[in-house]
Amino acid sequence: MSRSRTERLVNLVICLLSTRRFLTAAQIAATVPGYEHDPEDAKDHEAFQRKFERDKAELRELGVPLETGTASVFDAEPGYRIAPREYALPDIPLEPDEAAAVGIAARLWQHAGLAAAASSGLAKLRAAGIDVDPQATLGLEPMVTVDPAFAPLTAAARDRREVNFDYRVPDRDAPTRRRLQPWGVVCWRGRWYVVGHDLDRAATRCFRLSRVVGAVRVTGDTGAYEPPAGVDLISHVARWSGPVERSNRATVLVAPGRAAGLRRWATECSSGPDGDRLILPYADADYLAGQIVGYGPEVRVLEPPEVREAVIQRLKEIAARHDELAVAGGAR
Repeated sequence: MSRSRTERLVNLVICLLSTRRFLTAAQIAATVPGYEHDPEDAKDHEAFQRKFERDKAELRELGVPLETGTASVFDAEPGYRIAPREYALPDIPLEPDEAAAVGIAARLWQHAGLAAAASSGLAKLRAAGIDVDPQATLGLEPMVTVDPAFAPLTAAARDRREVNFDYRVPDRDAPTRRRLQPWGVVCWRGRWYVVGHDLDRAATRCFRLSRVVGAVRVTGDTGAYEPPAGVDLISHVARWSGPVERSNRATVLVAPGRAAGLRRWATECSSGPDGDRLILPYADADYLAGQIVGYGPEVRVLEPPEVREAVIQRLKEIAARHDELAVAGGAR
């Protein structure tokens, strides 16, 4: 489904939920963005009717309780509405950790530029009596940060549009241009990857989003291709990335009895007057920093400098986001 049609369906649902009366097709066309047309033009009006019929069928297939009726016996034309009591979510029993997971997911989508969808999902959960506190998951934000290429690549994969971008690999000095039909974006071992059909190599390829240089450029038409049926994106990334060789070592100072996850990771542990020193094997400094930051002041990096600097950068990002939230909250 194209993005424009998705937005039109969302607007249609909001419109029909916002009124108790039945709205005719003409009233909907005058209210909902995406239905603009000239009713005096026969071809234009026929195109609107076909579009509206497809959208009604789509909503019913999605389980939206679309009602048809008239406001009074004197109305000759039927109208449409969605009864809030029929559309409301049933009780959803979530455990505290499940509610926290919803909050984390919502923060990911907000960071990816899809704040409207995230807000809508949380609003429905709150309406159903689920207490989802987005502030309770701030300490986990570094675990779900995304790269700048995330939003354009996920949008292109959803709309089935070809893209091109400059891509940097470690053994080359300059980035190279890649042309791709993206199938989807997935997270693997703390990194985001796009998987798709490489047009220049005529083969399936995956690319780490953090190595995309500059902007992602959309070049193809909507619906230009179809991914293979039943494709497993994670398996493609796993085969491409290979096993992780954790040949580096980091030393961290941990408060007594804290950071159980890091303790399980450690290859060595020694106690001292300031806390416990752990030796952590790692392959990627940024990924390790994301794990460490979640423990807050209970863990301090002693060495090497690359891990310490990566942790400092993560903390700066969190502080900047807190400032943005504070400004946004004061503006309301």
